[in-house]
Amino acid sequence: MAEKVKIGIIGVGQIGKHHLKNYRDLPVEVMALADVNEAEGKRVAEEYGIPTVLKDFRKLLEMDKIQAVDVCLHNNLHAPVTIAALEAGKHVYCEKPIAGAYVDGKAMVEAARRTGRMLSIQLSTVFSAETRAAQRLIEEGYVGDIYLAKSVGYRRRGRPYVDGYGTSSFVQKSIAAGGAMFDMGVYHIAQILHLLSNPQVETVSGATHQAIAMYEDRRERGKYDVEELATGFVRLAGGISFTIEESWALHIGKETGSKLFGSRGGICLDPFSFHATIADMEMDATFDLKQADWRWHQCIPDTDAYDSPQSHWVAALQGRVPLIDTAGLALATMLISEGIYLSNRLKREVTPAEIEAESKSTAIEL
Repeated sequence: MAEKVKIGIIGVGQIGKHHLKNYRDLPVEVMALADVNEAEGKRVAEEYGIPTVLKDFRKLLEMDKIQAVDVCLHNNLHAPVTIAALEAGKHVYCEKPIAGAYVDGKAMVEAARRTGRMLSIQLSTVFSAETRAAQRLIEEGYVGDIYLAKSVGYRRRGRPYVDGYGTSSFVQKSIAAGGAMFDMGVYHIAQILHLLSNPQVETVSGATHQAIAMYEDRRERGKYDVEELATGFVRLAGGISFTIEESWALHIGKETGSKLFGSRGGICLDPFSFHATIADMEMDATFDLKQADWRWHQCIPDTDAYDSPQSHWVAALQGRVPLIDTAGLALATMLISEGIYLSNRLKREVTPAEIEAESKSTAIEL
């Protein structure tokens, strides 16, 4: 059995605590944590048996015994901390989205290439049973040539802070950089891009909205200035049309999730189903994913390395499996997301070159 991976945690807020809970079931030894809230850092360290607590993350990066770090900070802090960690010789696992702006995410990817370190972004949907099942259907030819994809994520009324959960950091551009697109959309867009093998983005158009009433006192206290709904249309290489609908709040009943359509069949990812024409008859099929997942774990080596983004990250650090390019998926997702914002502002379709030229760093140095 491979040795435990020695890691450090940077940030022990809501996300940091969630990551630490997941590491309990993985071959990981958390050597140190860093958080500007020293009292909370000590409390969490005691709960999880972490020997070293630091206020300055740079001190953590100086620890030679740490192989990799997990960046659990708000969006606009991702780039400065991740780049510093990569340049300190550490591999980095970072919470989604990759950063608060495309230009910052690109700098992170370039730093990983320059330093030869691994960079992975937390994209849980890439490792879902539904994604693995869809991948098998696509690879075995049941879907045919894919020409239409739909990325969908709805909440009825689930805006952070103003609707009663989470902190105001999620709804302020100065901290989060974006709203529903950055909070939820990253999961669904990246999942679709992964299943399409991350094709080149050719053009992006879209719009954003904030229309549904909220508690005014919480709007004011929360300094709410991000979108609750974003829609987009993306032209991808290979003639693929890609539509996006992502909302924290929308007057709608139960909806199905993201979808892929090909020349031979179509897939709905949530709930998972497959649709085709067999012997000149329309067929709608469901699958026993739980049983299939169990069998794959018993029969196919290293299947457990794809159970979650953190289990995959740790397995890659151990050298058991090659690292899926979640950083590349996250960067393409950021390009599309920022393209929707730019298209909304300019009221027209935009190109990747325009998006990159207009991208402004939102990075905050700690």
